[in-house]
Amino acid sequence: MRIEYKNKRLENILITANALTSAMVVASFVLLFGGFKKELMPPDVILYTIQVVLLCIFVAEKIIRLSNSASKIDFWRANWFEIPLLLMLGVTAIGAGRWFAPLKAEAVEVRHFAVGIYLVIQVVAKLCRTSVNMAASGKSPTQTLIASFLVLIISGAGLLMLPLASTGDNLSFVDALFTATSATCVTGLIVKDTGEDFSLMGQIVILTLIQLGGLGIVVFGAVFALLLGQALSLRESVAMQDLLSARTLSRIGNIIAFIFIGTVVIEAVGAVSLLGMWNDVPGRIANTHQQWFCSIFHSISAFCNAGFSLFSDSFIGYDKSWGVYVIVCPLIILGGLGFGVLYDLVITATDRVKRVLKKLFFKRYRLSMETPKRLRLQTKIVLSVSACLIVLGMLAILVFERYASGSDSPGKTSVLGALFQSVTARTAGFNTVDISAMSASSKFILILLMFIGGSPGSCAGGIKTVTLAVVIMTAVAALRKRQEVEMFRRSVRIVVVGRAVTVTLLFVAVLFIATLALSITENTNGFTMSDIMFEAGSALGTVGLTTGITASLTTAGKFIIIVTMLIGRLGPLTLLAALTFDLKPARYNYPDEAVIVG
Repeated sequence: MRIEYKNKRLENILITANALTSAMVVASFVLLFGGFKKELMPPDVILYTIQVVLLCIFVAEKIIRLSNSASKIDFWRANWFEIPLLLMLGVTAIGAGRWFAPLKAEAVEVRHFAVGIYLVIQVVAKLCRTSVNMAASGKSPTQTLIASFLVLIISGAGLLMLPLASTGDNLSFVDALFTATSATCVTGLIVKDTGEDFSLMGQIVILTLIQLGGLGIVVFGAVFALLLGQALSLRESVAMQDLLSARTLSRIGNIIAFIFIGTVVIEAVGAVSLLGMWNDVPGRIANTHQQWFCSIFHSISAFCNAGFSLFSDSFIGYDKSWGVYVIVCPLIILGGLGFGVLYDLVITATDRVKRVLKKLFFKRYRLSMETPKRLRLQTKIVLSVSACLIVLGMLAILVFERYASGSDSPGKTSVLGALFQSVTARTAGFNTVDISAMSASSKFILILLMFIGGSPGSCAGGIKTVTLAVVIMTAVAALRKRQEVEMFRRSVRIVVVGRAVTVTLLFVAVLFIATLALSITENTNGFTMSDIMFEAGSALGTVGLTTGITASLTTAGKFIIIVTMLIGRLGPLTLLAALTFDLKPARYNYPDEAVIVG
């Protein structure tokens, strides 16, 4: 909802003041909880006083905007949460020391905590609303998405460089930037051990980057905007339709709500289900609190297809545990299917259940029922291609590990191990076997799976399953001398075919360029070309599997991987669309002429 203001100049001044105040809020929290040496820092009393002043500025800004708004009803409708938030803050400030927290020290801490919560909610709400407004500003939504990712990566790198984020020496800028990019792009490649080199704060920062990067900054902005009662305008809905690849504007709100609720439910169920798995290896996780955090961390990492693990060997130590295959695998698969597919499955299943109930309990509806909802073509392609890739990948790894690994191989990969690697290679980046010990043939299969990736609208990277299906069926149509590409008795538009071919060619080009660049920067490290291509493919597919060379990369090599991860997460077509958004399509065609190919 866009609110009209009477004085535009005053509104612009308030926007600038809001930005400066939000920056000061972030700075105050960094100074308070960054772990800096006390002798180098101002006293906490001064910082808390500054936060109270910033709170007053936010309240004054709301009062000024209320008086400046053309419609008071629209203003309160868009900012309904301000009143209960201020009431809770007032009750906490007055009640601390009287009704609860009787000790003076406790009362002060409660007040500081309440002020901090209010400031955090204000900053998050403003950031989320700003992201949606930028996407609907008339400029390319892809530019907003790219800018959001860059801001998140740089902010995450700054937080990871804080003394409190590390268990030892502070992270260098390059390592912090690499880790933040890997987490935001849900890749999983690491130059520092997540469980050993990062403190609890650092691990929480990484987890937050994974969640925000996995679901998208703009989507999160729209989610919180809807939660705060700020309905999307038509222009904002069009921008979200572009970013979510939704078919109709009327379903944008439903899809966004489904993304938020579905993510929370799936990750919560995954975390609870993983809780008992850590007892399979006694002594690794000491207490219940650590088990809960470990469960939450790996559930989010699996569903967002990030591949980050708190264990140095990923899940190799849990290769005999049922939870890896029964819980982690489904989380990875669900995260890689895409929210559009999940939404379609839920809607179709709900419709079938409703029809069955109507037939059983409402006999008068039997003859007046509507046509049952059917799965979209997109859903059918995603499910069929994903199933084929999982099965074929598992069989290929089993065969090559058995017959192409050599006689000196330390051990054969089991069926479950091959299944897990086939699932995780396309999206997540966890591993239950030593990747460096696998045969060259198996590594090549993993590169292919990483190159393909997950499905459109998911947390995964790669060219996507639908792109692969369209390219293959284009070749099949040419061999069958068909004029159109056909799948499941439906024709695919020529524009989609062109986009699929473009995405594939761009990914191939980026993969070869990244591999060539790494072969130049890492020529003194003695890495094989197979390991270098595997690393580039893992970064481009945002997978996170590695043969063990990531931590040994040169500074130039790390920057190459950083750029490759960002391209893989955003997609070459997204970057190309951002660069060519303002180009006008040509209004003429040249005469055609036959050429010979093949």
